[in-house]
Amino acid sequence: LNQNVSSFQRKFVGEVKRCEELERILVYLVQEITRANIPLPEGEVSPPAPPPKQVLEMQEQLQKLEVELREVTKNKEKLRKNLLELIEYTHMLRVTKTFVKRNVEFEPTYEEFPSLENDSLLDYNSMQRLGAKLGFVSGLIHQGKVDAFEKMLWRVCKGYTIVTYAELDESLEDPETGEVIKWYVFLISFWGEQIGHKVKKICDCYHCHIYPYPNTVEERKEIQEGLNTRIQDLYTVLHKTEDYLRQVLCKAAESVYSRVIQVKKMKAIYHMLNMCSFDVTNKCLIAEVWCPEADLRDLRRALEEGSRESGATILSFMNTIPTKETPPTLIRTNRFTEGFQNIVDAYGVGSYREVNPALFTIITFPFLFAVMFGDLGHGFVMFLFALLLVINENRPGLNQSQEILRMFFNGRYILLLMGLFSVYTGLIYNDCFSKSLNIFGSRWNVSAMYSSSHTQQEHEKLVLWNDSVVRHSRVLQLDPAIPGVFRGPYPFGIDPIWNLATNRLTFLNSFKMKMSVILGIIHMTFGVTLGIFNHLHFRKKFNIFLVSIPELLFMLCIFGYLIFMIVYKWLVFSAENSREAPSILIEFINMFIFPASGTSGLYPGQEHVQKVLLVVTALSVPVLFLGKPLFLLWLHNGRSCFGVSRSGYTLIRKDSEEEVSLLGNQDIEEGNNQMEDGCREMTCEEFNFGEILMTQVIHSIEYCLGCISNTASYLRLWALSLAHAQLSDVLWAMLMRVGLRVDTTYGVLLLLPVIALFAVLTIFILLIMEGLSAFLHAIRLHWVEFQNKFYVGAGTKFVPFSFSLLSSKFSDGDNVA
Repeated sequence: LNQNVSSFQRKFVGEVKRCEELERILVYLVQEITRANIPLPEGEVSPPAPPPKQVLEMQEQLQKLEVELREVTKNKEKLRKNLLELIEYTHMLRVTKTFVKRNVEFEPTYEEFPSLENDSLLDYNSMQRLGAKLGFVSGLIHQGKVDAFEKMLWRVCKGYTIVTYAELDESLEDPETGEVIKWYVFLISFWGEQIGHKVKKICDCYHCHIYPYPNTVEERKEIQEGLNTRIQDLYTVLHKTEDYLRQVLCKAAESVYSRVIQVKKMKAIYHMLNMCSFDVTNKCLIAEVWCPEADLRDLRRALEEGSRESGATILSFMNTIPTKETPPTLIRTNRFTEGFQNIVDAYGVGSYREVNPALFTIITFPFLFAVMFGDLGHGFVMFLFALLLVINENRPGLNQSQEILRMFFNGRYILLLMGLFSVYTGLIYNDCFSKSLNIFGSRWNVSAMYSSSHTQQEHEKLVLWNDSVVRHSRVLQLDPAIPGVFRGPYPFGIDPIWNLATNRLTFLNSFKMKMSVILGIIHMTFGVTLGIFNHLHFRKKFNIFLVSIPELLFMLCIFGYLIFMIVYKWLVFSAENSREAPSILIEFINMFIFPASGTSGLYPGQEHVQKVLLVVTALSVPVLFLGKPLFLLWLHNGRSCFGVSRSGYTLIRKDSEEEVSLLGNQDIEEGNNQMEDGCREMTCEEFNFGEILMTQVIHSIEYCLGCISNTASYLRLWALSLAHAQLSDVLWAMLMRVGLRVDTTYGVLLLLPVIALFAVLTIFILLIMEGLSAFLHAIRLHWVEFQNKFYVGAGTKFVPFSFSLLSSKFSDGDNVA
């Protein structure tokens, strides 16, 4: 309500800054507590936001605690750095002791070189000349810098240095960075002050740790004893400092969780208050909010309770105000429906009062998945896994586990229904780990094919088997037209004898392909029908006559008729006259090309019925293309129409051409509220017939072509079902069949690893990979083929202010800071 006011000029900016300062302190405390390996408590109880008086006390306590912690931590780091430097010094003294073995008593006392012009160099001892102004630099250098360091010394000092170095046996911690690395101890001997300055500058450039080098043995011993004493003292002081720091952090860890939650709540409250505006007296806050109508009573009760507990002299009150804005969409869900609603919301949040596809997705989504994943064994394993998650859903560890497991946990009810429906379709396909179950006994009788069981007249008419035919034929075919061979359909699902047949794939492909087409057309027709309810609710009855009904006629006259032919052929033609049955594909093609030669057809009068259907289809296309644009143009010119209620029209999407034409010069809301003249003129000017016509033409072309492509898209039900069955069959043939055919001597020993490998491959390939593939294809069928027929998904999700949306994780607090 105060968009014109900058963020820094709003009323509660100071309180927000105070909360951010408290967040910064709490983040620092959490980091120090985590660094000290102290467990952070995370309780289930959410403490309330503190009143302003307690906020000041909390701020004072946290600031004192921060100052104390920073001071103690600083002293600890200083002591630790000193300790590490002393330890390095002791290692340096120990190693350099073996470098130079010389006694000061025998050192020459010459202070400068004699003149070389008159005297020969041979008159002086070489060591005496070196000892004229001999100096030492000792210290430690990083292992990776030794070679470059030595080359630099040689080039700069022109060989007037002697470098001796050795690697330390143990790794030491760097006092500056804290990294544990390997070090080299070096001793540089040089003569001359200028070279000494160059050596020290080079050591500084390579970040060497330089320590004083003792001149005598006694000085070395004295320094070593002093270092040992100081190291012991530093260890004692450092341990006491760490103990005190841990006590302070443990005490702070007890209340850090509740304080993090309280600060987050305070900051959220002040952020919301900054969005409110003040009245004229600057003493009353005004807020406009969306609230579900069913929760208005709870809202009034909460305002009264808040006013009473705060001791306000004037009670807070609430009024409902009329608005032309589109409300956000609130869909209440529970644990069961939440997963299916998330699938729909991923496509788009529904507009206000739009038909919600999630209700129907609860059944159609797992069913279409099961059509592609139909296997009794695999579905039962998936059902057991989901059932285990459902039983243990109250365990907090599952919801806070790794991302992949948490994803499975959030979709546990979807997995449960997918597994249950897969068991059902597995029974229909009679498929369990690629094997069939002979529950009711096969309805095919092989013995009826033998000639001995028939009369002489039947021998002459029918093609029967005898011993010679059975011996010499590689493939034997059962003829259902022979009496006694086919004794009726299997009670439930596919007859198990098809699992042994060589033409099994031919039969199942024909069955699953037709089943996929039937399911797809029914699914899309249902989506178009749901669009009628949207038009009725939004009072756009003209869309029913000019859009929905032509779409239904176009769909049913072509593809609905295809379903009729499939079902009619199943019902009318039997085994006796199956060879006379025409091909559905040929008949469907002949429907559009009008062949000159008459065909037998499926039924009498088929040609006339098909012509009527084509005429209806041809008439529905121009109505679909031009009906709605012409009607809106006619309505915009001031005509009245049947089935349109202007006075009660509800604004759903602002500034659309359709609404502009509907509103015209009428009122937007019910009642006598008139729009301003300027707004009325603007809406009249915004009507664009060309844009409306192009939009409708594009929609109609997309729908007409989509009916064909979407119907073909549903054939993925057949394709993935075939792929799943074949993968399962290959896995059984390559593993279980090999393990079961081994002789009894070694068969048991081989069967155990074969079963284990079969189980692993079944889970990872058939359950996870194939299941994910079927899941994605089922989502595509719902988003593109089903929801595209009626669901716009252009709304805004209702996200109310709630403390439950605030995360209680400490890591989130770090990110905010």
